[in-house]
Amino acid sequence: MLTDTDSRLTSRQQELLEYLRSYQRTNGVMPSTRDIQRHFGFSSQTAAMSHLRALEKKGVIQRHAHKARAVVFPEDLDRAEIVDIPVFGQIPAGMAAADMVQHADRCISVDVNTLGIPRTAKSFALKVRGESMIGALIGDGDIVILEIREPRPRDIVAALIDGESTLKRYLIKDSQPYLQAENPEFPDLIPARELLIQGVMIGLIRHVRQG
Repeated sequence: MLTDTDSRLTSRQQELLEYLRSYQRTNGVMPSTRDIQRHFGFSSQTAAMSHLRALEKKGVIQRHAHKARAVVFPEDLDRAEIVDIPVFGQIPAGMAAADMVQHADRCISVDVNTLGIPRTAKSFALKVRGESMIGALIGDGDIVILEIREPRPRDIVAALIDGESTLKRYLIKDSQPYLQAENPEFPDLIPARELLIQGVMIGLIRHVRQG
């Protein structure tokens, strides 16, 4: 059922509004302008921005300047608390690797209430690469949100093990901490020298796989 505001939209604007709502429900964040361009076959990201500005003028969305994903619906403003979380590149969810990016290459804007993230959390995000955590429903291309704090047994963590980074479950046996995959094809990882926990997973944004 259309609202009075929705009824004033063109058919393409209505399609875009429904796409924004659907994408947010599925992924927890709004699509980027590149996502919108690809979905609708626009010639450029500028065209996608023009359509977003049209929706904003009609009052059905509100945008934050210079933040492509920071879009909210006016009806959600009373409950939304949008926070920017830095994305520090990728992390292997496979065998440990030494090439995790250590600088923030972008931010994601999330509603901490929707994702259940503590407001006081010192958080960051990483894009998952690999399939070692599929048993925990974490797949290749997903984004994990992590809090900087001490881990508890069975937490999923981003860890530096003997100088290499990986995403695994944190366990302790006979006072010895180690990392366990959620895929039987991958072995446990037992530190030979050191195990440094970089963050504890507190949220997940799924990558929508086509086909």
